[in-house]
Amino acid sequence: MKRPTRDNTESQRRITRRGLVLGGGMAGFVGLLGLRMRYLQVDQADQFRLLADENRINIHLIPPARGRIFDREGRVIAENIPSYRINIIREQAGDLEDLIARLSKLVRLNPEELEKAREDLAKLRGDTPVTVADRVSWEDISRVAVNAPALPGVTPEVGLSRHYPMGADYSHVVGYVGPVSDRDLERIDAPDALLLIPRFQIGKIGLERRREDTLRGKAGTKRVEVNAAGRVMRELDRVEGEAGADIQLTLDNALQSYVTARLDGESAAAVVMDCETGDLLACASTPGYDPNLFVRGISQADYSALLDNKYRPLPNKTVQGVYPPGSTFKMVTALAALEDGQVDPNETVYCPGFLKVSNRRFHCWKRAGHGNVDLHRSLRESCDVYYYDLALRVGIDKMAEMARKLGLGVEHDLPMTSVAEGLIPNKLWKATSRGEDWRIGDTANAAIGQGYVLSSPLQLAVMTARLATGRSVSPRLVRSVDGVEEPPKPTESLGLNENILREIRSAMYAVSNNRRGTAYGSRIIEDAFRMAGKTGTSQVRNITAAERARGVFRNEDLPWERRDHALYVNFAPFEAPKVAVAVIVEHGGGGSTAAAPIARDITLQALYGEDPPLDAYPSKDRDRIKTQQEQLRSRLDRRDNDNSDRA
Repeated sequence: MKRPTRDNTESQRRITRRGLVLGGGMAGFVGLLGLRMRYLQVDQADQFRLLADENRINIHLIPPARGRIFDREGRVIAENIPSYRINIIREQAGDLEDLIARLSKLVRLNPEELEKAREDLAKLRGDTPVTVADRVSWEDISRVAVNAPALPGVTPEVGLSRHYPMGADYSHVVGYVGPVSDRDLERIDAPDALLLIPRFQIGKIGLERRREDTLRGKAGTKRVEVNAAGRVMRELDRVEGEAGADIQLTLDNALQSYVTARLDGESAAAVVMDCETGDLLACASTPGYDPNLFVRGISQADYSALLDNKYRPLPNKTVQGVYPPGSTFKMVTALAALEDGQVDPNETVYCPGFLKVSNRRFHCWKRAGHGNVDLHRSLRESCDVYYYDLALRVGIDKMAEMARKLGLGVEHDLPMTSVAEGLIPNKLWKATSRGEDWRIGDTANAAIGQGYVLSSPLQLAVMTARLATGRSVSPRLVRSVDGVEEPPKPTESLGLNENILREIRSAMYAVSNNRRGTAYGSRIIEDAFRMAGKTGTSQVRNITAAERARGVFRNEDLPWERRDHALYVNFAPFEAPKVAVAVIVEHGGGGSTAAAPIARDITLQALYGEDPPLDAYPSKDRDRIKTQQEQLRSRLDRRDNDNSDRA
């Protein structure tokens, strides 16, 4: 049956309306899609281009060259030398163990280094280069480069490694560098990104550690393009970093080497200081060690040998070692008493060989005693009883005050590790640290540098320089940074009576130049360079009454570790002091026999700047000195040749 015209018209109207709705919806959807595509392709084009670039471009840090270290004449102490190494990038390596197996057929891999590399590969980001072989030869690098297609993720690299051409001579002063450890990172609040690079090296001890921020420099960056497999295709650009600052020290290479050689065979330390500026000209502790071993990664056997050595090669005895100063402290006691008006330089004290204090005998080193002694003779012959008497008059507090004025019991500001404060005791110190009252016997012991008194060779050198000049000379180790001088600390008068100081200096002169002086055998003959000094012998054991009754054992009859320490301090020339010297020989016995000859030789070497003429020495010593100079020169030449071979 045919539908009415009116129904057909209504049906067509409905279809047209639906089509318009659907078409409009489709058009709107296409429009939105087009707008989104425009937003993504036009408005966000730069961002997506950047994301694409990041997928094929890596940014690497470039470690800066570490600042070099020079002596006062510009001669190298620490430098950087080229070093070849082989790295692996984990995310490019595929089967890591298979890759290491293939690499080991081309290059000898150290098991310890390889184990450390495995740990780093496991914990660090996959795109971080990890060193698996360091200090390899050019031949090793060539073999790896030729086989590069079969070694995905393996990259040969040329870097810089720290080298110390002077070997053990500066091991305690300069220290050494080593890879950053977890302990190092824990110590730093906000670690530099450089420190997170595997095997990146920082200062571990000594100047290298104390001036780490100055020496390290700032990292550079490079952008490299990599392919889909992660292999570097090309370097796009590079921004060079900033090399660390060069540091020039006050030390003198030639003198430092001589002092180290002169102390060879002893557990000893010596400091040479400029009396005017405070510049440290030499600062040697023996035995030393080769810092290059630590840079390369010291073996357990080598490290155990250092730890087990009874002469203790690792600590820096010049600033870290503290010892009873013995009779070198007597100038402090004398100055305290003289400045306080407790004694006149010409007043005499009778020495029968001991002084009885509170029912206890305090003995003089000379059992029969010295008889009547004044200030001059007491220092010249090192009478103990004279100083017991002075100390009981002046008291420990004024002695301690004088000691600190002369630089003892003070932690001097130097960029070295573990600079000791020493110990200058007084009544308050004993009450607070020991919970005990100060006793009169403590004062007697302190008078001759025994008991609780402790000082370092550096402090003794400072004391001697201040006695020589009457000024507050302070030690200085760094002369300049990147050519900009670090000025010496300003000095001022100690406020001591110059007439009293002259008396002390005159008595010290007699120690070395009077026939009865304790160091007369180690005098300097050259009139222009004559020295003033003081011997010291510090006990490391108690001598019992029974032992005194049967006769005190001689040092040479005792085990090494029970023998007395030997000390000597001096300044020269006497008329116009240039250098102050302090020497300690651990368990060396007497200061006059063990320490004074060494100090005399060092003083002459410092003043002449080369091997002194034989006529500067007493005639009886000249043959021995000639042989000694030849042996020392031969030793230094061998050391220089060995360092050249290692470099």
